[in-house]
Amino acid sequence: MNTTILEKIKSTYSKEFGVAPEIIVRSPGRINLIGEHTDYNLGFVLPAAVDKSIYMALGKSGSKTSRLVSVDQNEDFTFDISQPTFKVEQKWYNYILGAACELLSLGKELEGFNVVFSGDVPQGAGMSSSAALECGTALGLNELFGLGLEKEQIIKASQKAEHNYVGVMCGIMDQFASVMGKEDQVILLDCRSLEYDYFPLELKEYSLLLCNSHVSHNLASSEYNVRRKQCEEGVAVLKSHHPQVESLRDVTKDMLQTYKAELDPVVYLRCKYVVEENERVERFCDALKRHDLDEVSSILASAQEAMKNEYEITCPEIDFMADFANSKEDVKGSRMMGGGFGGCTINLVKNEYIPTFKEELASQYKAKFDIDLDFYDVNISEGTHTIK
Repeated sequence: MNTTILEKIKSTYSKEFGVAPEIIVRSPGRINLIGEHTDYNLGFVLPAAVDKSIYMALGKSGSKTSRLVSVDQNEDFTFDISQPTFKVEQKWYNYILGAACELLSLGKELEGFNVVFSGDVPQGAGMSSSAALECGTALGLNELFGLGLEKEQIIKASQKAEHNYVGVMCGIMDQFASVMGKEDQVILLDCRSLEYDYFPLELKEYSLLLCNSHVSHNLASSEYNVRRKQCEEGVAVLKSHHPQVESLRDVTKDMLQTYKAELDPVVYLRCKYVVEENERVERFCDALKRHDLDEVSSILASAQEAMKNEYEITCPEIDFMADFANSKEDVKGSRMMGGGFGGCTINLVKNEYIPTFKEELASQYKAKFDIDLDFYDVNISEGTHTIK
């Protein structure tokens, strides 16, 4: 827990509103070990909540007016809860506004509320600060107004906020991981049934390390939606032959090969990636349970190559970092993590090699791209919750 941020939002709330906040919420970002872009295709993913979080101080305003204060952006936004206005600009307040409006759409009654928030989830790094903000808002308002929502309702309302107020047609993984995370546990999630299993991540002499390329994934939102449409195109063709096909989750490699000539070549590659990525998730889980880190390494490297050549969501900076890591004996795999076109690589690095790895990669990356790298040692944490 980041006590510095926690004290900052509490003191800012008291300064701005003259009273102490009624509720404090911690809502974590997430990592995803394997299973990228499979969630909106109703496949499998393997995420976990992490110890980088959004912290929110909330309280009732006593009127219909709601005021939102972003400490990090040094901005605020005010709206009338009885007449919430959709804002077209891509602004931080859409995540909060969207979550509140999705609760209203469930028939829940909200009064005006005040929010002050800050966090240490790096933006644009593929750790889903957006989902953390949406889920923190939904859970916070649920607690503040006693709405009685179940966790699954909070997850789905937060996902719809991303769809309807941010314009990204995301799957459910980010919000699910943010809400359902458990300390030291990864989540194997079936995005079709929402069935899930926890199991411990036991890496022994290795640790997870994120390397932030500091390349902004501005293309990610628009290209994300393009990829989703391409997958839907593939499903439509295959469904004409196999009526039971509702998503790429229902598609086999044999089906793809049989009808490859009917698919646009790019659409075929997108579908191939998703079908094989689902297989990689299952193989990855088996390898983890057997502690076969050589197999883990092979799967991560193959996932990176598929994201680069089939789904085409990487970029030169990410490719450079992943190639560097995957060439090292003391790294058990590296790949891009998140929506794409920048952000972080996720790496499984031998503990004693981490300092050297950071130094060598940072030096070569700086020489190649004139960009300074950031590194994040991540620990797996509890999901979104109130802090007493």
